[in-house]
Amino acid sequence: MIRMLFRAIVAAAVVVTVAGCEKKSAVTLETVEVEKGDLSETVTATGTLESVTSVDVGTQVTGIIDKLYADFNSIVTKGQLIAEIEKTILESDLRSAEASVESAKVTYDYTQTNYNRDKALHAKQLISDYEFETSRKDYEVAKAAYEKAQADKVRAAKNLNYAEIYSPIDGIVISREVEVGQTVVSSMNVANLYTIADLDNMQVVANVDEADIGQVKVGQHVTFSVDAYPDVVFEGSVTQVRLSPTTESNVVTYEVIVATSNPDHKLIPGLTASITVYVMEAKDAALLPAAAFAFNPANVPEGNGLPTPGKPLDPSKVATNEKTVWVVEGQNLVQKAIVVGESNGIKTQVISGLPAGAKVAVGYDESAASPGNAPSGQTSPFAPKRPGKK
Repeated sequence: MIRMLFRAIVAAAVVVTVAGCEKKSAVTLETVEVEKGDLSETVTATGTLESVTSVDVGTQVTGIIDKLYADFNSIVTKGQLIAEIEKTILESDLRSAEASVESAKVTYDYTQTNYNRDKALHAKQLISDYEFETSRKDYEVAKAAYEKAQADKVRAAKNLNYAEIYSPIDGIVISREVEVGQTVVSSMNVANLYTIADLDNMQVVANVDEADIGQVKVGQHVTFSVDAYPDVVFEGSVTQVRLSPTTESNVVTYEVIVATSNPDHKLIPGLTASITVYVMEAKDAALLPAAAFAFNPANVPEGNGLPTPGKPLDPSKVATNEKTVWVVEGQNLVQKAIVVGESNGIKTQVISGLPAGAKVAVGYDESAASPGNAPSGQTSPFAPKRPGKK
């Protein structure tokens, strides 16, 4: 008798518990409308800022630095005198070359006169062939010596001009390698005095990973930031994608050149830049979420009041630049083909094919009603008690 009573109590408790867990479900169709917004897909990388035009200014002659007219951060213009080399020896070389020209010219004129006279006498057979050939040889040697003296004079004059160093471009001096009184020696390599950079036009040499380089194209919009100005976003564009790879620690990267203007000279060579390349960008575009294109009304759960799906479109009649969506029209779901543009995997640009205000199905929502409350006083004898109760 006691066992039968215990079983009855347990059965009643289970029934009450199951009844309390029952839920009423309701199915609704989720829809969206085309929204306006910006669509983009980006590639990130890091790089180093450089000047687009940077020139090492050197000297082609050996000498002692006599004067310096420019220093670090000096703003210079093309053709401006920025340094001089001591000219005493170079001026002496020029005077010596001029004297050699005069001496060679005298000898040349003399031998030319003799040659013309002997040529006329030889034509009349008044002198021997040997005397005529000797006169002609002396003339040709004197002519060559005169031409060499003229070339030496030109070189000496040019070397004297090289003693004055002029800026080859408009820019700013970012490096000075010499001091007044220092001897510079011109050998196989030109002795460097200054480095002048055009800071009005800068470029970022960025290293883009091999997985992303296929999306980067010339002309794409770029934004970047530098640690020196963390709150400023700079803009530029891709001007070159270099095909030569760089491998470091088994990581392959490619250099991408990003050009940017720098009118206020905030950007300086050597800064590290974090760049964002917009490989796909659409401003103020009509957008639909990816769920709209994945919706399938064949998976509709049974429920009352849901729009009735119509006949699907023939896939062979959908163009390559089109995708299909299901649009709510009254109590019906109609599949339509729309022309789409760019996509970032989350949202897709709609070019045409949807009327304004159209409701596009994206899925079914099956929400549960609140669980039924157990009748008053009916609780499971095995349910845990609140603290303080037995």
